[in-house]
Order: sequence, then structure tokens, then C-alpha cells
Amino acid sequence: MPVPTCLRNANLASSELAHATTLPSSFYIDASLHQWELRELFSTSWQLLGLTSELQAKGDYVARNLPFAPVLAVRGVDELRGFYNVCRHRAGPVALGHGNCQLLRCRYHGWVYTLDGRLQHAPELGEIADFDPDQVRLEALQLCQADGLVFARARDVPGFRPEITRVMSEVASQVGEQALQCRYHSSASYEIGCNWKVYVDNYLEGYHIPQVHPALAQMLDYREYETRLYDGFSLQHSDIRDGSGAYQQGEAFYYYLFPNMMLNILPGRLQTNVVVPLAADRCRVDFHYYYDNIDEADFIAADQALGDDVQKEDVAICEHVQRGLQSGVYDAGRLSEAREAGVHHWQELYRRVCRETLAGV
Repeated sequence: MPVPTCLRNANLASSELAHATTLPSSFYIDASLHQWELRELFSTSWQLLGLTSELQAKGDYVARNLPFAPVLAVRGVDELRGFYNVCRHRAGPVALGHGNCQLLRCRYHGWVYTLDGRLQHAPELGEIADFDPDQVRLEALQLCQADGLVFARARDVPGFRPEITRVMSEVASQVGEQALQCRYHSSASYEIGCNWKVYVDNYLEGYHIPQVHPALAQMLDYREYETRLYDGFSLQHSDIRDGSGAYQQGEAFYYYLFPNMMLNILPGRLQTNVVVPLAADRCRVDFHYYYDNIDEADFIAADQALGDDVQKEDVAICEHVQRGLQSGVYDAGRLSEAREAGVHHWQELYRRVCRETLAGV
């Protein structure tokens, strides 16, 4: 695959926060970079599929549309397995959403697969030349279970990639393993007219909270809002100042896992976010809500109402930023040492992976 022009110059040079500028605008609008990222970044990075609590019994499955492909995890007779959610007949989905099944049945033409991915039945196919059903299997992919979460990866490469078991072990030690063992409640998705990196930039700083999120600003202690940086991930932490609403009294932990995953951990709940690139100027954010007690209807309704308001505010500002990046009058800007260390940290990780990939490490 040709190397995008924006990756061929000094744009990938590392710098300290005190002297750093943001990624150039070309990184947010280049269509060729979008295709390169799908191939070289997302297919080799661990991507969040769900919680192991969703996959306990034989036949439990979770299907997600990840950046590199539609995939699924299913609990078979002997172990948890990962597959591309792509039928070998004409590429239809063999599972949707999440649930429990004894067999995987394609939603397009009804081809049936066992839980270990073997083709069991191809209805009305008849006798055709050069076709051996015993040789037909769903394409497998790598799975990793770490501290209650399940991740998938299409392929492995040398060089820097966060080792997900180490990352999740550190997360669990900071917030407690119980916080990562909530029960699934529901999902929501938001399609946004911006490059996926605009959304990640926005997530990784509390700098914009007083301007963009007035209700959230009343709940979090912005004066004590802090960012902690680690190898391959970061944490934004705040005490909850007002515990009378959707946020119960306690602490808020906002984890970012390179390149496109977020874990929002607050008293009584866990929310996972996966940012899915759709085009150079469009992405989708998939939210999955988990709670300690899924029967607390009032608390859950208030929590999701606030979450929806916050996301709509983020959608609006991210789309404004994308238009600014495409305006032709902006290239790069300086970063606040006090408030944007998380943005610099993730952009340095991005530059590092790009350098190593281009060098063939």
C-alpha cells in the first residue's frame, strides 16, 4: 500500500509537551491515510469486543463491527473463540448483537456453522463441483481475555503495541476488579462527521468541559481534574463533586486505551466506548452500558440521559472542529501543559506506531 504523503516528512518527529504542536490538519482529512490506518493500525491493535460476563455459558456470543471488520466471540464447548462475522458463502453475518445460540446461522441464506466455526449445513446448495463442506470454516482471529474484558485482533506485528493483559492489570489494580465485572444493559451509537482522531483528541482532555458540558462541569471537580500517563494508555481522574444526580458520590475514572478505546468507570457502572473510523471525515462511536445492578431503572435512566446529552455536545463540537481542519486556514496548534498532556501523549503514541510501521520494525 502506498505511504500517504503526510507520513513522509517531519510530521512524525517526537517532541516534548512544552514544545509540541498538534498533529497537522492533513492527518484529519487525507483519504489515503484513512485507508492506511485501517490496514496498518487497526488490524494490528487490540480492539474491545465486550465483557467476559456476557460470554459465560455455552453458546453465549457477542458480535461487533470493529474498525477492521465485523467480528464475533462465542463460547464453545471447550473455550471462547473469535471469528470474523462473515459467512463463507456470500459474506453475510452469522450473528447479530449478543445472545445465546446452539449454532451460528447466517442471516442472509441460512448457512449453519457449529460453535467452533465448522460448516454444518448449506441449505439447497445441492451437489456442486470442487466443493468440500468439511473444508469450510469461519475465519478465525485472535482473542485475549484480560481482567473481565475480551479483546480481538486481526493480526500481530513486531514493534510497539500495548500488551493488553498488562494494561488491563494496571487498570484493575487502580479501580478494583469488581468495577470491570458489571452486567450488560444496553448499547447506543453516534455517527459523527469528523475524523476518528478528532474524537480521541476531544476525549483526552477536560479543558473543554466548562465550555461544552455545563451539566457535567457541575458534577466533576474541575479544579482537581488530573491526567495520568502510562505506556499505552492514560487516565483522566476526578472526584465527583455533586453526587445527587446521575453520578453517585465517589470518583470518576476515564481510561483511554490506544488507539481507539475508552472505559468510563464510575460508582455503580462501566461504560465502554469504541471509536470506529468510517471515512477520513466520518466516524462512529459505539457505547455499551454495564451496571452493578441492571434493575435500578431510575438510576440507569438518569445516567443514560446525561450520557446522551454529553455525547450530543461532543458530536457538535467535533463536527465544528472537523470543518475548521478542512478550512485551509489551520494547520497545527500549541498544547496546554496543564490541560492537554493526554492529547500530546496519545499523539506521540500515534507518531511512534507510524514511525515503527514505516520502518518495518
